[in-house]
Amino acid sequence: MRVLLIEDNADLAANLGDYLAAHRHTVDFAYDGPAGLEAATRGEADVIVLDRMLPGLDGASVCRQLRDLHGVDTPVLMLTAMDTLGDRVSGLQCGADDYLVKPFAMAELEARLQALHRRASGALTAGTLRLADLEYDTRTLEVRRAGKVLQLNRSIRRILEFLLRQNGRMVLRQELEYLLWRDDVPDGDVLRAHMHALRNVIDKPFAHKLLHTVRGMGYRLAADAEPDDG
Repeated sequence: MRVLLIEDNADLAANLGDYLAAHRHTVDFAYDGPAGLEAATRGEADVIVLDRMLPGLDGASVCRQLRDLHGVDTPVLMLTAMDTLGDRVSGLQCGADDYLVKPFAMAELEARLQALHRRASGALTAGTLRLADLEYDTRTLEVRRAGKVLQLNRSIRRILEFLLRQNGRMVLRQELEYLLWRDDVPDGDVLRAHMHALRNVIDKPFAHKLLHTVRGMGYRLAADAEPDDG
C-alpha cells in the first residue's frame, strides 16, 4: 500500500514513516498544505494521512480542494488534536473518510488505513460514491439505485453523501444534526423526519435494506443484513 503522509511535525512524520515502512508500506512525505495538495493530485497514493493543522493551507482546505476542485477520490484519514463533535463532523464533511485524534496508537492508524484501502476498491471511483446497487455522483448530484434515478432534496442528499462516506460506520444523531444545522438545531425531531424521507426514497421501493437505525444513537448505511431497530 502506498501512503502519502502530509504532516508538518517532522518527528511524528518520521515515526509514522518508520512504522508504516516496517509493515511493508511505501511512504511519501509532504510537510505543508500546498506541497501536500500537489502531491495528492498526482494520484499515486492508495491512501492519504492528512494533518488538520498545516502551514500554508490547512488540512480541511486541502481535503476540500482535492474533492471539489481536482476530483481526487483517494481515501483520506485526517489527524488532529481537535476532538470536539463539531471538529470531527467538519473534518468528515470536507471530504475526509476517517478521523483520528492525537495521540493515537500506530497500530490503530495502520489498521484504519488498511480498512480504507479495502473499502475504496469498490466503494468510491471517478467521483461516484457506491454501496451495493446505490450510486451517488458527487459531481452531477444524481442518485441512482438499481439504475433508477432517485429524487432527493438538498438536505437529504447531504445526509446520504455523509453516510456513504462513512463506509458502514454508525453515525451519531448529533453528528447529522450538526451537519445540517450546526449549533442551531430546530425544535422537534426534524432529523427523524429527514431520515424517514431518505429511507422512503432509497429503501422502500427495493427489496434489500441499506439504511439502518441504531436505537437511541444514530444511523448506519450498510449492505449487510445486520439486525437493527429501523
